[in-house]
Amino acid sequence: MNNEKYKIYLEESEIPTQWYNLRADMKKKPAPMLNPATLKPVTKADLAPVFCDELIEQELDDTTPYFDIPDEVLKFYKMYRPSPLVRAYFLEEALGTPAHIYYKFEGNNTSGSHKLNSAVAQVYYAKKQGLKGVTTETGAGQWGTAVSMAAAFFKLDAKVYMVKCSYEQKPFRREVMRTYGASVTPSPSTETEIGKKILAEHPGTTGSLGCAISEAVEKAVSTPGYRYILGSVLSQVLLHQSIIGLEAKTALDKIGVKPDVIIGCAGGGSNLGGLIAPFMGEKLRGEADYDFVAVEPASCPSLTRGKFAYDFCDTGKICPLQKMYTLSSGFIPSPNHAGGLRYHGMSAILSELYDQGLMRAVSAKQTDVFKAAELFARTEGTLPAPESSHAIKAAIDEALKCKETGEAKNILFGLTGTGYFDMVAYEKFHNGEMTDYIPTDKDLAAAFATLPKVD
Repeated sequence: MNNEKYKIYLEESEIPTQWYNLRADMKKKPAPMLNPATLKPVTKADLAPVFCDELIEQELDDTTPYFDIPDEVLKFYKMYRPSPLVRAYFLEEALGTPAHIYYKFEGNNTSGSHKLNSAVAQVYYAKKQGLKGVTTETGAGQWGTAVSMAAAFFKLDAKVYMVKCSYEQKPFRREVMRTYGASVTPSPSTETEIGKKILAEHPGTTGSLGCAISEAVEKAVSTPGYRYILGSVLSQVLLHQSIIGLEAKTALDKIGVKPDVIIGCAGGGSNLGGLIAPFMGEKLRGEADYDFVAVEPASCPSLTRGKFAYDFCDTGKICPLQKMYTLSSGFIPSPNHAGGLRYHGMSAILSELYDQGLMRAVSAKQTDVFKAAELFARTEGTLPAPESSHAIKAAIDEALKCKETGEAKNILFGLTGTGYFDMVAYEKFHNGEMTDYIPTDKDLAAAFATLPKVD
């Protein structure tokens, strides 16, 4: 080890005051979302019953490079931002690698994850519009917790539909949401028509993010004064999460480091998209080159084994269709412990970049991910969330490649959150009760057969 800093902190004055819209630098833009009834590109009028007005503007704008962060949102950010960039010296030493490993730590807030970056923005716009409340879904619970916190701050109601297996596996995260005043319902439920339909078709199902999205959207459009907000996938969410990458790049620039490899866990794409945004912008403009790596669970491999096609964003098929890498909206992944990565599709932005060969993707088995998580906890002193641990696994793999070749690459990954509410998962891993379910080609073929036919 040398005398370099372990943590690189920015000053409060260095928090970005604008979000970066990566689409502005994409020569080939993501395909437009389609209205499920007409199969025509969605309009503002189509989305108005579902989303807040200003969020619709952000969602549909693929040419404006920067959006000002509202003062009220910036004030909230200052409670926990800027977040630290950390050099993982102890992990490097344990691996015996010449690589330099850095991680952007987004778990230093009560929600325990990066999700708060977009939750506060979306809830703020709902408040500004004069709404009564918001509805949403949550997988592992980080997004639901973030929405609950933001809603309490802006004095709005929050109705959260939590994927049933996570609702049962993570009761304490559920209770954090309730502490902030949110109502939390296991999904699929009998509260909505789509929930009843899914339960009738799949008795005993443990649910999925696609199911929970359908219920949250139905509740929003059927309840006056409410709108739906989403924690990943949508372009507006990646826009808000760009604050992660903007801060990371500023910190690395301050110490004169250019990352060679940039790694993020990938479920719907919010963390990965936010982390890589300014770096990918440089690559798109021809100013620099980077190796971008998306890491997904082998049990829900949308990029590595999915199809690039138009698909419904939700299991109930009431949301717009989006062209993305998908396993099909009807695919119900196994109840693995990385609940935030159990989504059938991937952000349209990341899907387009991946299809163009501008980034690569790998998948990891659950038990291998937890081995990496345990090593990280023992060396770096922070217990990582199962989702974040996918990025840790890939960072370790890249560092070990450097050990073999002798290359001293700079590796940057996103530590999206902490795992202190995920102890059931750690318990199953330590007891040898954790399994690795990987869908067969037959499983995926059956799901692909249900993809909508779009010309």
